[in-house]
Amino acid sequence: MSDHRAAGQGRWLQPAETDPQAAMRLVLFHYAGGAASMYRDWPAHLGDDIACQFIQLPGRQERRSETPFVDFDALIQTLVDEVSAELDDRPFAFFGHCMGGQIAYRLAVEMERAWGRGPSLVGVSSWAPEGFRTVPPEQADVPEAELLEWVKALGSLPEEIYRDREMLRLVLPAMRADLLACASYTDDGLATSCPIVTYSAKNDPLVESSAMACWSDRTPDYLGNSEFRGGHFFIHEESLAVSADFTRLMRRYAAPAGRH
Repeated sequence: MSDHRAAGQGRWLQPAETDPQAAMRLVLFHYAGGAASMYRDWPAHLGDDIACQFIQLPGRQERRSETPFVDFDALIQTLVDEVSAELDDRPFAFFGHCMGGQIAYRLAVEMERAWGRGPSLVGVSSWAPEGFRTVPPEQADVPEAELLEWVKALGSLPEEIYRDREMLRLVLPAMRADLLACASYTDDGLATSCPIVTYSAKNDPLVESSAMACWSDRTPDYLGNSEFRGGHFFIHEESLAVSADFTRLMRRYAAPAGRH
């Protein structure tokens, strides 16, 4: 049994159970170096008609003893199996920030090809298949001090983590692995069959100003982009606005007939 097969025994989707009365399901994907806890405020923003779950990748928080993925395609193929096994007959949507958005998009593509069914809606924040400044794989191997300076420039970690050596020891290995996984991705131009909506920030150093326009070639129904003030991790300050807009779109595109 490989490390990643063993890792699959952990909880990929949290919480393990969803409200069976909810009409729709939402699966959320965290950014590189992050964890499922980044979405802890989202459930309170959603209505009773949406059951929300978070993907927790190996190598962090309660899964920190598991080997993180460093190959993006291998991660996606594993997620196809894990997510498909957890879903039921209800319509579902994906949303992710940065690496999470990259995963949400590619998982939608691969589930349609391998499983014959994909999400009813995909939301992508701070990532695009074109015009995103992907970090080179060498960045994952730089000394700790240099990596931390780069991370600080993006504003991705709370200040208290930088001062906690034990916390850094837990966070940095997953971040290095995630950077390698993202760098291994090769875009093939494939599209999903479902609508896609995007969110970005005006001062994001990783996303070119025109990047989100490329999404019109990746879906038959691009719902446009909402731009916010802030940098790459604007999602933390704007979680209420983003979740409210995405919820509105879920009720339009993912709600079962008669339950809009």
